[in-house]
Amino acid sequence: MNTKITRRALITSATAAAALLILQRNNTNAQTQGDIIMSTFATTDGTNIFYKDWGPRDAQPIVFHHGWPLSSDDWDNQMLTFLEEGYRVVAHDRRGHGRSDQTEHGNDMDTYAQDVVELARTLDLKNAIHIGHSTGGGEATRYAAIAEPGRVAKVVLIGAVTPVMAQTASNPEGVPLEVFDGFRSALIANRSQFFLDIPSGPFFGFNREGATVSQGQIQNWWRQGMMGSAKAHYDCVKAFSETDFTEDLKSLNIPVLILHGEDDQIVPIENTARKAVKLLKNGALKTYPGLSHAPFATHPELVNADLLAFARS
Repeated sequence: MNTKITRRALITSATAAAALLILQRNNTNAQTQGDIIMSTFATTDGTNIFYKDWGPRDAQPIVFHHGWPLSSDDWDNQMLTFLEEGYRVVAHDRRGHGRSDQTEHGNDMDTYAQDVVELARTLDLKNAIHIGHSTGGGEATRYAAIAEPGRVAKVVLIGAVTPVMAQTASNPEGVPLEVFDGFRSALIANRSQFFLDIPSGPFFGFNREGATVSQGQIQNWWRQGMMGSAKAHYDCVKAFSETDFTEDLKSLNIPVLILHGEDDQIVPIENTARKAVKLLKNGALKTYPGLSHAPFATHPELVNADLLAFARS
């Protein structure tokens, strides 16, 4: 027997066991103390959904829903801000986006909302405030309409696609379908360049004269977009542009706050926010003069104050 090899193996085994024990203890402490943890859960159709769940588990949850084609990272500022305010903050990467599975199927609003149903069950989220941006606003709205009793306390829609974006016979003022066909064509032709052009221009309003351009925000938008699935992004264009949320909005009895930039070049305010608030039983609309599709990103100090006031009201 080679004594040196045996001793080395024993030492390696003991070191690995000790490291595993330390990791288990740290994980246990993290769960107990509410440290920052990143995890996934599997939906009933086998899709692994990535999520973040930070803060005290007995605090009121705030759940963030990201826009197309991004990820939960789009809410970094708000998650850290509201974590410091004592809330439990949760955000997930929609299927096909970010670090979640790149599924060929289920890239539609009904499935997105059902995934949130399962997220809420998995984390046992009760009395939660759901905040959705753009496509995430549609997801949050549909989820709130089907949520189990006691799960949702309030909803905030920021630059949301509700009630419906696309031009149809019943929505003649909507955005022509040719515009969304252009999105799909550009995505196929050169997704990487398309995902630079959007944040460099209309998304943050950086194409406006006098705008303060942030290369960091442009690059971070591109990074998040390129993490996701081209197939899911392609399918999601139909989901965010053609889904009609009229009945979902009408069904909500909880308080709903709509926030929208008046210079939103992606989701025109007249055809969305101003129509959506009229469909709500308990809704309010606040607009931001001169601000873009993503005021929470370009002007977090303004939007966060409004979000906090609404959460505490």
